[in-house]
Amino acid sequence: MAAWAAGFDGYVVDYGTEPGQKEAYFTLRELRRTLARAAPGAGPEGAIYAGLERLTAALIGRDWSSDDGAALTIDRVLIDANWGETTDLVKRFCRQCAHPGVVMPSHGRFVGASSVPFHEYTLRPGEKAGENWRIPPPKVRGIARHVAFDANYWKTMVHRRLRTALGDRGCLSLWGAQPERHRMFAEHVTAETPVRVSGRGRTVEEWKQRPGADNHLFDCLVGCTVAASMEGIALREIGDARPRKQPRSWAALQQAARRRREAPA
Repeated sequence: MAAWAAGFDGYVVDYGTEPGQKEAYFTLRELRRTLARAAPGAGPEGAIYAGLERLTAALIGRDWSSDDGAALTIDRVLIDANWGETTDLVKRFCRQCAHPGVVMPSHGRFVGASSVPFHEYTLRPGEKAGENWRIPPPKVRGIARHVAFDANYWKTMVHRRLRTALGDRGCLSLWGAQPERHRMFAEHVTAETPVRVSGRGRTVEEWKQRPGADNHLFDCLVGCTVAASMEGIALREIGDARPRKQPRSWAALQQAARRRREAPA
C-alpha cells in the first residue's frame, strides 16, 4: 500500500500478506498461514475469494491517519488478474465486492523493444488511457472493466523513484530508520533485473526475474504506482494534456485538513 503526492512523491505505507504471518521475514515456500488454512472447508477458489474479501474490508473499510491526524481513505485498489487460473475469479470478485468503484482487476503486459508501445494504440470507443496504461471497454455487458499496463515501463518507473534522493521531487520512500526491518521488501523489489534491449527504433528496459527469487511485493508496488497514475498523479516532465479529475493526493488531503482546523469557527 502506498500514498502519493503531486509530482510522484511516494510513501510506502504498509505491506504484507493475507493472512498475515508472525515472522517479519519469510519466503513464499515457508508460509505457515495460508489462504486454505484461513478458510477451512473451502476449495482453492473459495479460499482466494474469502481472502480478497477480508483484505479489501480491512484496507478500504477504514480511515488511515496522516502525520497531522487527517483522516484519509484509499482511492484505488488494483488486483492482479494475470494468473490464468484465477482471472475469472478476480474479475467476478471486483464486480461483486462492496467497493466496485475502488477495486479493479489489472493485467501487466510485457511490452518489449519489438512490441507496439501503448501510446501507438488507437483508442477504441469507450476506452480510457493514461501514461502506459489503458482501460479497454468491456467485451460483455456487466463484466468488470480492467486496466492493462506496460509492466516493463512501470517497473523502471518504480526503480527510478526508489533511486531518487530524499527531498527531491518524485522520491519513493519507506518508513523508519532501521533498514533490516525492510529486508524482505528489499529482496522482492530487487528480485528482477533490467536488460536494455533495442528494437523498432527504440530502446527499453526489459525486466527479468532471477531464478528462485520472490518478487510479489515488487509486483504490488508496481500496481500501486499504476494506480497512482490512474488517479491523476504524474511526474512534471511527463505531464498529461487530457483533462483529469483533481487527484486526491496525500499532500493535498493533509493541506485541506490543516485549512479546516485553522478556519475560524
